[in-house]
Amino acid sequence: MAFGSFRAVSGASLALDEGEIIGLIGPNGAGKSTFFNCLAGDMVPTGGRIVFAGADMTRASPEAHARAGIGRTFQVPTTFEDMTILENVMVGAFLRHPRRADAHEHARRIVEMTGLKDQAGQRARTLGTPGRKRLEIARVLATGPRLMLLDEALAGLTPAELQQAIALVRQIHATGVTLVIVEHIMEVIMTLTQRVLVFNQGHVIASGKPDAVVKETAVIEAYLGHGRRKRRP
Repeated sequence: MAFGSFRAVSGASLALDEGEIIGLIGPNGAGKSTFFNCLAGDMVPTGGRIVFAGADMTRASPEAHARAGIGRTFQVPTTFEDMTILENVMVGAFLRHPRRADAHEHARRIVEMTGLKDQAGQRARTLGTPGRKRLEIARVLATGPRLMLLDEALAGLTPAELQQAIALVRQIHATGVTLVIVEHIMEVIMTLTQRVLVFNQGHVIASGKPDAVVKETAVIEAYLGHGRRKRRP
């Protein structure tokens, strides 16, 4: 992916198996967000292809991605502030359930699954950060995704809230949804993901199981910089 003469991502490749949980990590500006946005359909890559379930999605719109079964969250959740939590989730549900009664029932089940049942009748503006993140996840879930892209969906939570969010992601995965997670919280990466891609300066510098990848020299240097050379006596 290039912006003029600047290559934000170069030579990155990802093959997903159904039911996997994959993490994308790397320092700020490493290229992972650009790669993620291309997967989600929010950016059109200047090279390469994106194929999902046999269909070429390289230049497909975000709506086409959603209809194909690809859903995403955003780093900063957006809500319809004057609508209730249930109504917000219904917006996603209408993609698969055009009849209002069906959308309402589907949204109700998603709201319950995501722990928002007691707040279903409240306006979205009343939610704090944890609630907004859950609502964002709920609205994506309501679209019936086969592949869910989580963009720092667990950031900004207290330790207790983080554990609850991790449990929710596991619950979603147990339903058969494939997940790609962009996250800076290493606890999330180490706890949830089965495979990790590490980006640095637009390239994938490491790929594999998280416990092995984090020990690689290239990964350590990408995050911490090169170690000091020993001075000669």
